[in-house]
Amino acid sequence: MNGTTGQSSHRDRVWSVAEHLDDVLSKIHPLEPIELQLLDAQGCVLVEDVTVPLALPPFDNSSMDGYAVRVADVAGATPEFPAALTVIGDVAAGSGEAPAVGPGEAARIMTGAPVPPGADAVVPVEWTDGGSGQGPAAAMRAHSAAPQDAAGEVRVHRPATAGAHIRTRGSDVSAGESALRAGTVLGPPQIGLLAAIGRGSVRVHPRPRVVVVSTGSELVQPGEALGPGQIYDSNSFQLTAAARDAGAIAYRVGAVADDAETLRATLEDQLIRADILVTSGGVSVGAYDVVKETLTDLSAEEGSVEFRKLAMQPGKPQGFGLIGPDRTPLLALPGNPVSSYISFELFVRPAIRTLMGLPDVHRETLRAECTEAVTASPAGRRQFLRGSYDPEAGTVTPVGGASSHLIKALARANALIIVPEDTTEVAAGSTVDVVPLG
Repeated sequence: MNGTTGQSSHRDRVWSVAEHLDDVLSKIHPLEPIELQLLDAQGCVLVEDVTVPLALPPFDNSSMDGYAVRVADVAGATPEFPAALTVIGDVAAGSGEAPAVGPGEAARIMTGAPVPPGADAVVPVEWTDGGSGQGPAAAMRAHSAAPQDAAGEVRVHRPATAGAHIRTRGSDVSAGESALRAGTVLGPPQIGLLAAIGRGSVRVHPRPRVVVVSTGSELVQPGEALGPGQIYDSNSFQLTAAARDAGAIAYRVGAVADDAETLRATLEDQLIRADILVTSGGVSVGAYDVVKETLTDLSAEEGSVEFRKLAMQPGKPQGFGLIGPDRTPLLALPGNPVSSYISFELFVRPAIRTLMGLPDVHRETLRAECTEAVTASPAGRRQFLRGSYDPEAGTVTPVGGASSHLIKALARANALIIVPEDTTEVAAGSTVDVVPLG
């Protein structure tokens, strides 16, 4: 990446949060569909309507362990005058041909096994003596014993109605019916349905690959010893976890030192496996803001990244552009931990979910009563405070201060409190917009 052109002339413009987000999302589109095996498709968005090729269940089967009988043979059965039936054999789940049940006969049957010809009801084993000639407990023991090879007898103590304890063919869904519509997010139940109708793979928008790079010569890998002036790299871990939480396949790159050539080479290496690049740090106006230095002036072939000032706190400096031969989206976030995370929530998470083809890319915004006063919110800037949200009480309480380095307060929060640009104070008891996290 080297060259001399690319930066917007509107360097002094202050963008609103909505303007920046709209610009990001206008340049990002769902990834091209691919065919994936079922478990690999979990969390992805279906791009095709799926119809059922066969009825579910595909045959009449028993919903109970018991006996397949003819209703006429057990009519009027009571404990005092049970119906005595000849047991002609066993029907287990997965059985092929089952013995036909004739007058005065029964077949011992297991849950999920096909109902044999001639039978029109299943009586649970608890309604019988289990062929033991004794009570319910003995019936259960007898029923769980080895399959019967020779004809026996079972006494049925209760009558049954036609179709009792039988799951009929197609009672779940008929062949040709719609199973899932395009746009469905595939969770465990949807994966189960696809497997049940025999689909081994489906066409989906794949989960995007997100590469996270943190910058700063002061950053040290957790677990290593700190030297003078050094801190542990938390941003790359936090942002990688956030990308995974958003549904992406995320790759964390170790912290890159404040060196333009090193960062340039790192980004070029990562482009091959990235659907979106996320950097943290180096986007302000300092002498060592390496991300801004590296990406401000790219050649036309390399793409372009624009660095902006946003009317928000925290997270005023932001960068966004498309780089590399495939014009991969890159979002450059500020380096302070709180600024970085809030910027991810506002801009990167919606971008990831747009790439996934999800119908709704934004977190829900709710209204809640703010239990404590908020003072000195900056005029003209949208402030995002960390909050502890109680959904049952409908209240939210600010956590920590407004400073963008307070990562402990961020870890204790489960929501963002939004203070609009034209509001400088929020009285205790006022209603505010809240975005629950997680």
